[in-house]
Amino acid sequence: MIGHAEPGARISVNGAPVSVAENGTFAFGFEYDQKSPTAVVALFRDGSREIQQAVPVARTYEIQRIAGLPEKFVTPPPDVEKRIARENALIVEARKRDTSGTAFAEPLDWPVPGIVSGLFGSKRILNGEPKAPHFGVDIAAPDGTPIHAPADGIVALAEPDFYLTGGTTVLDHGHGVFTLYIHQSALKVTVGRAVKRGDIIGLVGMKGRATGPHLHWGMNWFQVKLDPSLSTRTPAPAKA
Repeated sequence: MIGHAEPGARISVNGAPVSVAENGTFAFGFEYDQKSPTAVVALFRDGSREIQQAVPVARTYEIQRIAGLPEKFVTPPPDVEKRIARENALIVEARKRDTSGTAFAEPLDWPVPGIVSGLFGSKRILNGEPKAPHFGVDIAAPDGTPIHAPADGIVALAEPDFYLTGGTTVLDHGHGVFTLYIHQSALKVTVGRAVKRGDIIGLVGMKGRATGPHLHWGMNWFQVKLDPSLSTRTPAPAKA
């Protein structure tokens, strides 16, 4: 959700303050399975305030069954579980930034052309074993297809070889809004680099837990997982 208030207003979401751009723009997100309204409170310079309730729309998620994955990626051994936990912690840490960029307020471009092969929120059954929901959008594209930044941002994380996610990049678009790119065969950016909409940030691959070349594209408001396909200029990516 993108909110707009008078410049100088202070905003809280469910009782927690959120940062507000100089022009009064701010962001927040709904949890994956949230049913209750989110309370947004604006406190203005003259001392007055306004309260609005943002109500999430109920959504039904698909069930996606994927077979043929190497068992080491479905049920990793204990030592690998520790590695995965360390790598996941790095992603969580990258999403704690609260920077002043305002690119979050503009609709996103699809980062690659291709076919959407996996939807956000799908309940996944891997090799017959129920797993966590799929918190991203999969775009099937040929190996080596360039991945483009969907909006201006700063590279918050760039790791070439995580166990489950392979080449992994996180872009910070400001005010707690981040996008995620995984299974890359190669990275084209480093941490701290500023990127512009359309810049190449990596290449499509199938590193980590994947059965074919594709980009898993994720989006977050801090640690709240969001569906990036709901924030794009067009409803689907261009054809490869």
